[in-house]
Amino acid sequence: MAVASGKSFISRFGVHLAVLFFVVLWTIPTLGILVSSLRDKDQIIASGWWNSFSSSSQTEAGRLPDASAQAEKDGKFVIEGNLFEEGGPARQISAFGLRAAAPTQYEAGAVADLKDGVTLQINKDGSFVMASPKAFEGERGQRVYFAASAPPKFTTDNYRTVLFSEGIGRSFLNSLTVTIPATVIPILIAAFAAYALAWMRFPGRALLIAVIIGLLVVPLQMSLIPLLKLYNGVGVFFGVPVKTYLGIWLAHTGFGLPFAIYLLRSYIAGLPREIMESARIDGASDFEIFVKIVLPLSFPVLASFAIFQFLWVWNDLLVAMVFLGTEADQIVLTAKLNALLGSRGGDWEILTTSAFVTIIVPLIVFFSLQRYFVRGLLAGSVKGG
Repeated sequence: MAVASGKSFISRFGVHLAVLFFVVLWTIPTLGILVSSLRDKDQIIASGWWNSFSSSSQTEAGRLPDASAQAEKDGKFVIEGNLFEEGGPARQISAFGLRAAAPTQYEAGAVADLKDGVTLQINKDGSFVMASPKAFEGERGQRVYFAASAPPKFTTDNYRTVLFSEGIGRSFLNSLTVTIPATVIPILIAAFAAYALAWMRFPGRALLIAVIIGLLVVPLQMSLIPLLKLYNGVGVFFGVPVKTYLGIWLAHTGFGLPFAIYLLRSYIAGLPREIMESARIDGASDFEIFVKIVLPLSFPVLASFAIFQFLWVWNDLLVAMVFLGTEADQIVLTAKLNALLGSRGGDWEILTTSAFVTIIVPLIVFFSLQRYFVRGLLAGSVKGG
C-alpha cells in the first residue's frame, strides 16, 4: 500500500507541476502583452517589457540653438542651454555624438572637437556648452545625438487610440454577430451527428466515421477557394447576395464540424450503455434519449468544443475577409484592427494594445467554461464505441 501510495503522490505531484508549467507558459506572454500595451511607444521600441519597471536607455536626436542664441564670454562665442525640457522627468545622459552612425562617440562630460577651434561639451544633466573663437553663423543649429536614461512611463493613450477609433464599436458587434451563431450552429449539428454515429446502426456508418476523421487533416487554406467558388455559384444560381453573414456562418460550420463530431462522438460513445438500454425498454425514442439523457450528460464536452470554436472564429481574419468582405458595416474586429495597424505603419504600441483588446472576450469565455474544459477533453478518451 505504501508503494502504491507513493506512486499516487508522485503522480499527483507530477500532474501539478505540469499544470503549473503550462499556466506559467501561457501567462507570461499575456502579461507581456498587457504591460507593453500600457507603455510609452518610445520605450516599447527601446527595451523589452520585462525592463518596463526600471529606467531604460534610449538613443535620441536633437538640435542645438542657432547662431542667434550665442553670447560672447571670456573672448569666445558661446551657445549654452539644456537638451531636456524644463520641468520634465529626471533624466541622465550617458554618452553623445555628432553623427547618426556614432551616437555614443563621447562620454557625457567630455569635450568634443568640432574642428576650427569649435568645442562641444554635453553633461549628464543635459546641459551643454558649445564654444568657438569666432562668431557662429548659419540659421540651423548643430545636430547632436545622445543616449539618455528614461524613467518608466505608462499611459492609457494606446487604448484610447484603439478603442475610440472610428468603426471599432461596429466591428466589435460584427465579430459577435459572426462568432456566436458560428459557434452554436456546428454544436447543434455535431451533437445530432455524434449521437447517430455512436449509438445508431445504419449502412455506411463506419465509412462516415472514416471520412470525418480524414477531414480533420485537410488544411483550411486548401478547401477555402473551392468552397468559395461553390458558394458563389449557388448564390448566382439563386440570385442572392454572397457576402452575407449566412455565408460566413456556413463556412465556419463546415470547417468546424469534423473536429466537433469527432470530439462529441468520442464522449457520447463512452456513456454507460445501461442508461440507453433502460431508456429504450421504457419506450423512449432515439430523439427522446438524445434530448433528455445524452445532451445533459454531454455538457462538459459541448462546453469544451464551444471554447475551441469560439476562440478560432473570434480570432479569424482570413475566412472573414473572404466570405464577408471588408465593407464598413460588415468588417470584423480583427480586420478593423489590421486596417488600423496598416494605416499607422505597424506601430508597436497599437499592435500590443490591439492584441490585448482581441483576447479580452475569449478570456471571459474561457474562464466562464474552464471547469468543463479538461473534463470534456479527457472524457471518452479511454472507452469509445
